[in-house]
Formats: sequence, C-alpha cells, structure tokens
Amino acid sequence: MSGVRVLVGTRKGAFILTADGKRDHWTVDGPHFGGWEIFHFAGSSADPNRLYVSQSSGWFGQTMQRSNDGGKTWETVGNEFAYEGEAGTHLWYDGTPHPWEFKRVWHLEPSPSDPDVVYAGAEDASLFITKDGGRSWKEISALRRHESGSRWQPGAGGMCLHTIILDPNDPDRIYIAISAAGAFRTDDGGATWRPINRGLKSNFLPEPEAEVGHCVHRMTMHPSKPGVLFM
Repeated sequence: MSGVRVLVGTRKGAFILTADGKRDHWTVDGPHFGGWEIFHFAGSSADPNRLYVSQSSGWFGQTMQRSNDGGKTWETVGNEFAYEGEAGTHLWYDGTPHPWEFKRVWHLEPSPSDPDVVYAGAEDASLFITKDGGRSWKEISALRRHESGSRWQPGAGGMCLHTIILDPNDPDRIYIAISAAGAFRTDDGGATWRPINRGLKSNFLPEPEAEVGHCVHRMTMHPSKPGVLFM
C-alpha cells in the first residue's frame, strides 16, 4: 500500500506528516525551523527527497532552505532575488505610484522533471526561477514588465504572486495568479504573458470587469484535464 506525505507550513515552523494509504494513523515530524513563519513548503515530484522551504521573519527577513534527504537535514541556499533592470512602479493602496520592492517568496513550484528547477512567486508580484537547486535565482521579468504592471495594486495581504501552475503536457505553458492583479498565462516559457481574467467581476473596481486588478486568491488545475482551471 502506498504512503502519503503532507508538507505543512505554519507560523511556528514546518511539519512533515506521513501515513499509510489508509490514512488512519499519522506521524508528525517537526517543527523544522521552529518559531519561523513558513510561507511555502514544497517537494519535488522528480526526487521525493528534495524539499524546499521559504521561511520569513519580521526580525531576520526572508530565507530559503533545501533538503536533499527528505527533511532529515537542511541547508540554506541562495536568497538573492533581484529585479532585472529598472524596477519601475506599481500602484499603492491609495492609488499613487509606488516602487517595486522584494519582500518574500510566497510560492514554490518545483519542476515535475528536474529537482534542481524551481519557480518562485514573490511579493512584490514577480516570478523567479532557479536551475541549480536554489543556489541562484533569476527573474522571469517579462511578467512584471507586462504593460498592465504599473496598474497592479496590493491586496490586504500585499501584492503577492501566490499561485504557479505548470502545464504537465506543455512545459512552456505556465499559469500564475496575483493579489490583486488577477491571473496570467504564458505559452512561451515566460517570454510573453497575457491576462486570463475574462468573466471575473469585481465590484470594488471602478471597472468591475477590467482586464486586470482582480484579487484572485487561489487557482488549481483539474488532475486529469490540464485545460480546466478552478479559481
């Protein structure tokens, strides 16, 4: 019978929950990084022993961690997330221009085929990639430089890229979601992006059916139909 593993990030550290296929009895391992706020805890489907953690603290800031042995040991990896070129501005809560500022990583999405490749969604809304197991990170800057980027605005929790979905049938197709800008899609590996918010209606916006500005909280993909997304 196959086993089940659940990776859990909390405000008091990271936990690894395991059980057999019946899920009657669970083993809890943790906390790892006790006292740290864990924004995301993700494992590689290409190598189940490869784990990644984004941790944050009001005192110590953002830190990235990696395990190569299923969480038995951890190492701090690269933590430099730099915007490519001139950062520019987006809209602040009061509608005035505000400079883009990196704060933390909200979401980690490991490649399904390579344990060293991971996408990271950050606040302020931006997308990064590592191809060396987290040692270095490079911005996929075309998203932030989208022509609508200067009109993006933070939601109550900040202007965060909190969802990354990789199409299992097309490695160049990626979906992302941002609070509060909406959902976007690329079909060329991140070179260009387009909003996919048609049908959304946000009554708090001056234009409720605007192309961008929607406070999308989460997206997920149908497990067997990659063309079907839920929001």
